[in-house]
Amino acid sequence: MNVQASSDYTIGRRGFRISGEARLSARTISVDDPDGWAEDAATRQKFLRRKGFQPIQHRHNPDMEPALTEVIVRPVDTRAQRKRFIKLPWRIYRDDPCWMPPLVMSQEELLGFRPHPFYERSKSRSFLATRGGRDVGRITAIVNAGHIERYKEQRGFFGFFECDDDPDAARGLFDAAKDWLHGQGMTTIRGPANPSLNYECGLLIEGFETPPFFMMTHNRPWYGKLVEANGFGKIEDLYAFWGEISMLNNLDSKLATMVEGVKERFGVKVRPLDRSRFDEEVRMFLEIYNSSLSGTWGFVPLSSGEVKHMAESLRHLIVPELSLVAEVNGKPIGTVFCLLDYNPRIKAINGRLFPFGFLRLLWNKKSITRMRAISTNVVPEYQAWGVGLVLMGALVKPLQDWGMKEVEFSWVLESNHLSKRSLERGGALVTKKYRIYQDDPPKPGG
Repeated sequence: MNVQASSDYTIGRRGFRISGEARLSARTISVDDPDGWAEDAATRQKFLRRKGFQPIQHRHNPDMEPALTEVIVRPVDTRAQRKRFIKLPWRIYRDDPCWMPPLVMSQEELLGFRPHPFYERSKSRSFLATRGGRDVGRITAIVNAGHIERYKEQRGFFGFFECDDDPDAARGLFDAAKDWLHGQGMTTIRGPANPSLNYECGLLIEGFETPPFFMMTHNRPWYGKLVEANGFGKIEDLYAFWGEISMLNNLDSKLATMVEGVKERFGVKVRPLDRSRFDEEVRMFLEIYNSSLSGTWGFVPLSSGEVKHMAESLRHLIVPELSLVAEVNGKPIGTVFCLLDYNPRIKAINGRLFPFGFLRLLWNKKSITRMRAISTNVVPEYQAWGVGLVLMGALVKPLQDWGMKEVEFSWVLESNHLSKRSLERGGALVTKKYRIYQDDPPKPGG
């Protein structure tokens, strides 16, 4: 049975590999060639002839039309391919008003297209899917060395997944990612993680009708079925809670009494981030983040290089008075970390910081009245004290003084019952749900 390889060639056998990384199926070709895959037809023909493919004779036959648009999946190697990989979402979401473009330079770093400390130990491989000469999907396969070291399991990850509503393209992308990860010794796969749970992660499954807050993901509604059709099932959901600042005036009186009791009993004091020691303070925030989440599902600590890089990246985005520190006897024991919702400004500059985008991004921050509360973290030995409630209570006045109108608390693991209950008691509503998938086989009897 012949399998269509491109608009010009057929292949007379199924299921062979090219260069050990690519898969050929009845509807999908993955090509990994050391010479690269050229876009012009003449060079493609030479490439295919070298591989033993034979040209077919074109006829004006309507029955052949579907075969002219088969999917080709290629690894991303060249500068041009990287640019196409980055730019694909602009086409997929061109009519979606809720999509927010990423900061291009940040995306390049997180993909490993530019230096980033995550890749000092970890590695990745990105793939593009094309149909009829048009890019229709992308994916990145990731080997997270920190995860392997911490959990003693050969688990790979996928991330940066984007795709048209095209099951064949999605299958080709996941096949290519799985083949590469299996070649790296990985036996199971989880995702999406871009590139880890410390960065953007999760597939949106509810809440498509509103735009995401800063550093949260957004995707087309059909992505879930594409992922699930490739052997993935739910492992954990993440919630985004939303609230108006006016709701804080109606906090449960018992909750307010509890906050005051904790402050008095344990001598907890709360202060804003110290501008005069900004770099040191941000590093302290991130170190508390690392230590506080040690028992959290799927967590892998940021490396020292990532802490330094993230601190530098956040330098101009953090508003000190909206990030608070809890101390006991002068020792930092907890933090609440918030960032303004810069997404509308990033959309206005189309993800480009240069030459003048960064000025538009950072100008007049006071006019931004939406904020994302990213994390409330307390070091383990103080987590039973209620310090998190003290921090959230202390945040009310700075938010009111700023003129903040909306806050999203994200993300919260569905298994984090304490945080969920606290937010629900405060009146916050779940407005979005995200899902983490993995392809582990079902447990016996499960």
